[in-house]
Amino acid sequence: MQVLLTIVGLILLTFVISVPCGYLRQNYKKYSFMWFLLIHIPIPFIVFLRIEAGLDWHVIPLTLGGAVAGQIFGGYVSRRRK
Repeated sequence: MQVLLTIVGLILLTFVISVPCGYLRQNYKKYSFMWFLLIHIPIPFIVFLRIEAGLDWHVIPLTLGGAVAGQIFGGYVSRRRK
């Protein structure tokens, strides 16, 4: 049960970390340097959090899904505000 809560918390945290980057990413031309940078900035933080939580590589697809969902949601919020 503790591991499940840790995994769910990590996925939510990856989502929250990625939302601001997705929001900012909407202001840059697609495939520009800043666009790529804003997609990849959260990755080292997510890897660090996963390692510190003591989770193995099996959790990577779940955290990747949380990060992608955060990017998409951040872009959606940015488009809605304009």
